[in-house]
Amino acid sequence: MAKFEHDNIVPYKESELSKKTQVANMFDSIAHRYDFLNRFLSVGIDVGWRKKAIAYLKADKPQKILDVATGTADVAILMEKILHPHSIVGIDISDGMLDVGRKKIEASGLNNTIQLLNGDSAALQFNDNTFDAVTVSFGVRNFEFLEKGLTEILRVLKPNGKLVVLEFSKPKNIFVKTFYNLYMKVISPNIGRIFSKNKTAYAYLDKSIQKFPEGKNFIAILESVGFKNNISKPLSLGICSIYCGTK
Repeated sequence: MAKFEHDNIVPYKESELSKKTQVANMFDSIAHRYDFLNRFLSVGIDVGWRKKAIAYLKADKPQKILDVATGTADVAILMEKILHPHSIVGIDISDGMLDVGRKKIEASGLNNTIQLLNGDSAALQFNDNTFDAVTVSFGVRNFEFLEKGLTEILRVLKPNGKLVVLEFSKPKNIFVKTFYNLYMKVISPNIGRIFSKNKTAYAYLDKSIQKFPEGKNFIAILESVGFKNNISKPLSLGICSIYCGTK
């Protein structure tokens, strides 16, 4: 499997722990403030991004969905409301995030539809051809092995099943890019430090975005592992993008 530059971006450069372990520890430390900071830092726009990504699955009417890097289950809960599938499984490497997600699922009365499990994208514990669709929202940057994770997703998808990825990207417009860089490098880490007591997590966010193989590069990776009919759709002047591929 190929290695990509973003695979080596970690939250704590001094640590000898693997990227997977570092990312899990980082999200454990901010889980209690994660949802609030998402809404605050994006001014609520992130909810609309998620809805637009989910809309790419409406025509397929998937009944069994896997949500990789589910975090606090925002996308899983939205998918249940929008798509009404038979079942959704959400996996994440952070137990802290999963604990928050389980409380939200219980409060929403969705325990019979959504199940959250600790799981690693590089070694999915599911049989081949299990899911009608797989989603990953703001999580592929955190894969320790990007190509391996995508290959595993392809394996567990049913034939003609669809992958939908929502991920941050870098705006191309010079004015938007200037403000975006200031926001991501200065404002976001300091707000993160104030509210979550963890500036490192939001500094890592920017570093991982800068090194992520976005746009045509990510489409090329999807094609290289076997996905077909791959497309990308920039949102909000290129601040994030939706990617779709089919098995």
